Order: sequence, then C-alpha cells, then structure tokens
Amino acid sequence: MRRAATRLIATRRLAALAALALALWPAAAQADFRLCNRTQSRIGIAIGYKEGDSWLTEGWWNVSANSCETLLRGDLPARFYYLYAVDYDQGGEWAGKVHMCTREKEFTIRGAEDCLARGFERTGFFEVDTQQQKSWTVQLTEANQSKPPPQAAAPLPLPPPKKP
Repeated sequence: MRRAATRLIATRRLAALAALALALWPAAAQADFRLCNRTQSRIGIAIGYKEGDSWLTEGWWNVSANSCETLLRGDLPARFYYLYAVDYDQGGEWAGKVHMCTREKEFTIRGAEDCLARGFERTGFFEVDTQQQKSWTVQLTEANQSKPPPQAAAPLPLPPPKKP
C-alpha cells in the first residue's frame, strides 16, 4: 500500500511538471505579413496582393513611430506583395512603379485596372518579394523613403487697397 501511495504521488508530480512545461513552452510562431515603422513619424500603409484571380488593395493601417503592425494574418500564399506608405508627420512616401487603386478613406478595392475611371486614385506601390516564406516582415526607415520636393514659397496676398 505504501508503495502504491508513493507511486501515485510521483505520478501526480510528474503530471504537474508536464503541465508546467507545456504552459511555459513558447507558442508556435504565427505566420503573418508584418510591417515595422522604424521612423520617428506616424505612417499610413496600403497593401496590394493577388487573391485568387484578382488583385486586391487595402488600406489604411496607421502605424505609430517605432512600432509594428500585422497587415495580413496567417501563412502567406503568394510570393509578391505590394506596399505604399505615406509619412503623416514629415511628408514623403515609400512608393514604386506598380500602380494600384487607393482612396483617401479606409478601403478594400478589387481590381487594379481603370482606377481613375472607377473613382479611385492611381497609386504607385513598391514590390516586396517574400521568397515564398510563410511569414514576412518589412522594415520602413527614413533612409528608404522618398521625400517630397521642396515647395516654392507661395506669393503673399496683397493687402486690400486703402480707402481715400
């Protein structure tokens, strides 16, 4: 009887240890498409990708300075994704030569053709090659951002003429 009690205690301790080990075991890494903003500014992000036989663009994610955001959750089925980002605080953008449809407000747009005729903006996205990985993170920095050209100073309005 004493041997059975000792065995029961040992079994319970082993089970408790196994439960603790499972609780502390790191969770499996999630496969996602993430974007990290490594600038001092807030930025807005739009993404384009192939879904089935058609193109899909979505936006806007607002990403705070020095933070990351998950844009797509789960395994990445495609190799190429397309991004456009705008710097809300300093001006400038991260853009490219692949044109897709966007709009100023939050959007999900199917198709990348005839943007203007359909009432959308035509925006240049840059390509991201994930090399067919299941998970990918893009780092946006000020170094890979294109700044807007300096604007010429607008002439000041003339004061109203004085009445005699």
